[in-house]
Amino acid sequence: MTVRTLPALGPNRKLKVPAQVERTLPNGLTVIAIRRPAVPLVELRLWLPFGPAHLARSVLLSQTLLSGTATMSSVQIAAELQTVGGGLHAGLDPDRLMVAGNGLATGLDRILELLAEVVTGATYPNDEVAIERDRLIDHIQVAQSQPAHLAREALLKRMYGKHPYAVQTPEPKQVRTVRPADLRKLHAERVHPAGAILVLVGDLHPERAIDAAEQALGGWDTAGQAVELAPVPPLTPQPLLLVDRPGSVQSSLRMALPAVPRTHPDHAALQLANLIFGGYFSSRWVENIREDKGYTYGPHSMIEHSVAGSALVVAAEVATEVTGPALLETVYELGRLASLPPKEDELEQARQYALGTLQLGMSTQAGLAAVASAYAGVGLRVDFLAEHAARLARVTRDEVAAAAATYLAPARAVTVVLGDAERIAAPLAVLAPLEQVGTSS
Repeated sequence: MTVRTLPALGPNRKLKVPAQVERTLPNGLTVIAIRRPAVPLVELRLWLPFGPAHLARSVLLSQTLLSGTATMSSVQIAAELQTVGGGLHAGLDPDRLMVAGNGLATGLDRILELLAEVVTGATYPNDEVAIERDRLIDHIQVAQSQPAHLAREALLKRMYGKHPYAVQTPEPKQVRTVRPADLRKLHAERVHPAGAILVLVGDLHPERAIDAAEQALGGWDTAGQAVELAPVPPLTPQPLLLVDRPGSVQSSLRMALPAVPRTHPDHAALQLANLIFGGYFSSRWVENIREDKGYTYGPHSMIEHSVAGSALVVAAEVATEVTGPALLETVYELGRLASLPPKEDELEQARQYALGTLQLGMSTQAGLAAVASAYAGVGLRVDFLAEHAARLARVTRDEVAAAAATYLAPARAVTVVLGDAERIAAPLAVLAPLEQVGTSS
């Protein structure tokens, strides 16, 4: 068998950031338009700062926002969007209500008109709400039977305590009590243009696109309540939380570590430290517990950014019998990176990956729209990406080591393990003090 040597990594390409045009309308809506004429389509992202509210109502509102207006049913809205090759959908995360979609560039005016119809006149018809309420309850009940969901739920509560981020999925019994009148009231309070951001990306002329947005959405009423979200509390390492799931053949291992926002001077170094630890397939942790020991198939770590704070989350599903050893190796890899600088080639490989994924993430209209809206939601614009790429290119081994020592030290971790306590409590107790709860706790 002939062993073929891989070619050397090529030089880093300078990140080219497209120009954008921005205008804030009198009603407070900021419109950002970016020309990307690769295909004759336009991507749309409307970012509405929604903040903490009655969780069941908020989630159901996002599921029924497009269910009808005073003049159009959900079917008519969908049919009108299809005439311009388009579609719209809504979703909710802990910070925002997002309306996203796309369509033919020639149909942008009509898409914007339909968007305005929805955000200014959604009526939440009784029958549509009832259907979506039942569907949402079914979805939540299925999720609550999944180990990954239960582990994530336990980790969030451990991380955030009484902060709104601690609970991101409502209980079925809460959803059952929501009525259309509740959604109409919440819409009137929270779906308003003040502080909202509309991003348009595609085969468009930016000024004309913003004019069209102003024509469609300029009359959107500014009435509503301002949304403020308190910063997240600092992570407090506590006894390892063991969530008992009797009979489970796998254990769900979760850890949370401190992280910093995108604008922090340490962010680039921390991003590379995370990649070297477990943030991509060539990382130390993946090599250790997947490739070398076979404890798991898909371990991963990532930095999660939210408006109120950031955290680095570590996740793996491991066989029950190796739960203790898997946690031991995880702690070992965190400690090793926090104690010893990475090798130069290890750093360069992570750097190339970070810069390459940055380029790739902006290579399509949809990717660019997603990035632009995510950054705009925290007060940044796409030109920040060029600054971030330059920082990634400059980060040194010592800076990565310093970031790892500051943020990835195992002693700073919040740790949750979900699994069969009868089989895994003893080996875990050797590694850390335990607090045990049931899955219903």
